[in-house]
Amino acid sequence: MNKRRLGRSPLEVAPLAFGGNVFGWSADEKRSFELLDAFVEEGFNLIDTADVYEAWVPGNEGGESEAIIGKWLKKSGKRDQVVVATKVGKWARYPGLSPVNIREAVEDSLRRLQTDYIDLYQAHEDDPKVPLEETMHAFADLVKQGKVRVLGASNYSASRLADALKFSEDHGLPRYETLQPEYNLLDRAGYEAELQPLVVKEDVGVISYYSLASGFLTGKYRSEADLDKSKARGGKAKTYLDARGLRVLGALDEVAEAQRAKPVQVALAWLMTRPGIAAPIASATSVEQLRELAGAVRLTLSPEEIGKLEQASAT
Repeated sequence: MNKRRLGRSPLEVAPLAFGGNVFGWSADEKRSFELLDAFVEEGFNLIDTADVYEAWVPGNEGGESEAIIGKWLKKSGKRDQVVVATKVGKWARYPGLSPVNIREAVEDSLRRLQTDYIDLYQAHEDDPKVPLEETMHAFADLVKQGKVRVLGASNYSASRLADALKFSEDHGLPRYETLQPEYNLLDRAGYEAELQPLVVKEDVGVISYYSLASGFLTGKYRSEADLDKSKARGGKAKTYLDARGLRVLGALDEVAEAQRAKPVQVALAWLMTRPGIAAPIASATSVEQLRELAGAVRLTLSPEEIGKLEQASAT
């Protein structure tokens, strides 16, 4: 499988990332292990999580996803086969990007992940209350200490990402090699207007989240009655259930039929063609779902098919 480099870093990843937000939530430990094993067997290697996952689940406190991944790494012996990405900054236990918070949070993540290093350590969101120089120096210290290999950012505006990149360059510090924005066929403007030109120019690798628009692009939700299929995602999916959303589903259906594929595979394959994208993130709660997602990397969309999808999703 052809791999893509994350920015200018030495990390190379297959073009689909597994979203670890399901571990400890809709996938228990046993199922999570099965999913991770199948993910690696399919030839993929990027596992994305965060210290805050799954704090929103009743009875959880956060850190559950990292802990499950850590147990799997120890049991499977596959640490060298995967790129582990986690984040800091949105958990109430370690809020924000102050140096002390970053130092304490990374130690906790390393302990839960049962590893000596984190491949990709990401700022989960911008923290304008902390001077950029303090945050970047704190992250640089982790790289120098060997606790983190590569740095990334999530939920940054184009202007703040540009400022961070310039600061790192001016001061000879490790920079953000990746960006994690929301991006999919239905949520395009936020990325394409300002972030896309910047990441392409600066050679920053993009790991998009909500790649399937909270499941809407699977084709699972086509009417109000379908929203009850998922308590977790039905509410969000409802926001896409309009003329444009149905138009996009129609285009996905047409391309999928021509490709002898599934709409979900076409939606991911489209993302993989977009400028700057290294690996869209997608989650699965069964091995069958995972195998279906994996089929996206085997599709080659024609220019006409890409144009059809983009025309249907235009605002």
